[in-house]
Amino acid sequence: MMNESTPILLILDIDETLLHASHIPLGRPADFEVFGYYIYLRPHLTEFLLGCSQHFRLAVWSSASDDYVAEIIRRIVPNTVPLEFAWGRSRCTYCFNNIAFEQVGYADFQSHYNYVKVLKKLKRRGYSLDRVVIVDDTPSKSQRNYGNAIYPTEYIGKPDDRELLQLLQYLVRIKDVPNVRIVEKRHWRDVVANM
Repeated sequence: MMNESTPILLILDIDETLLHASHIPLGRPADFEVFGYYIYLRPHLTEFLLGCSQHFRLAVWSSASDDYVAEIIRRIVPNTVPLEFAWGRSRCTYCFNNIAFEQVGYADFQSHYNYVKVLKKLKRRGYSLDRVVIVDDTPSKSQRNYGNAIYPTEYIGKPDDRELLQLLQYLVRIKDVPNVRIVEKRHWRDVVANM
């Protein structure tokens, strides 16, 4: 059971949050390849994971296939960084995407459904949602838990990206709040800029 003295559970997305995966190589060598994808690690990834592990309990939750998640975790997470869990698509819920529907005004059953990370699944495992933060570049993936979400910019492979360093600064700032859901997180970059 979690209480205010228990470190916050920080759930990290993989693709376009921690790394960029593409069937087509970028103009530089990939860090590695997995299942036909060229993988480009977001700059400062290891520093970010190590820094977060000092202040948070860490987990990974991706809408990618479970075998892909397992292989990526094996390659990017240092052995000294424990994970509470590493979940893939099988733990997501297939839902109607209201955002896509509102943008076009009609339902397209091919593109208006997506995999959502429903955080209430964590409550059944003893986690308090007051002490859970999810980091995902895609808002629709956490559409039922906006109060728990922080949205970094999508990583598309740029080698000069500094998002994870800034995000780590912000996360350390909120690590002791008793209820993360009441903290305004939409403008987290502004908070970091003013630190």
